Amino acid sequence: MQRRIMVKFVAVTLVLGGSLLLGMGALFAADKAPVGKAEGVKGPKAIIKTKFGDMDIVFFPEKAPKHVENFIALAKSGFYNGTIFHRVIPGFMIQGGDPNTKDLNKPETYGQGGPSQRLKAEFNDIPHRRGILSMARTSDPNSAGSQFFIVVKDSNFLDGQYTVFGEVVKGMEVVDKIVGLPKNSRDLPTERAEMTIVVVE
Repeated sequence: MQRRIMVKFVAVTLVLGGSLLLGMGALFAADKAPVGKAEGVKGPKAIIKTKFGDMDIVFFPEKAPKHVENFIALAKSGFYNGTIFHRVIPGFMIQGGDPNTKDLNKPETYGQGGPSQRLKAEFNDIPHRRGILSMARTSDPNSAGSQFFIVVKDSNFLDGQYTVFGEVVKGMEVVDKIVGLPKNSRDLPTERAEMTIVVVE
């Protein structure tokens, strides 16, 4: 009962601005491998390439069609190439996809950027288990743009609040390397974790 009460009172906000992502509820989540058969999902896939290794992504277009469409379009245009994972929180998630992170001289703007278009929420019944790809947003549920996060430990307290649209099916050891990087007080890794995203039809 005490554990349930504590999770209820956790303020969880994955924001595009400079506020910290509050993920204390992750302390209560079990470290499990992804469940389900995401490997069998048909359609386009993506590979997030970094110097630490690659992450293979499958999408859930039947659950979040507009988010999948948006991510694939941005990736194909090269939007994500040269951006970094700018927020890493061990036991919780890694976040990236902000075009502002291409500018090495303006780290104070990291977490505030994105494309001009915004997406309406497509909350669904897929839980935020380890390996899930979900969209970051402001306090407005319909404000997602390009920033996304990958869950490193089951975080079910996010369910129904953020749009799950994909999953890492290979390369979670790379995610674990990135989340373990040394970081500053703003959760920004002291070593750049740049990405290039390739879409595989």
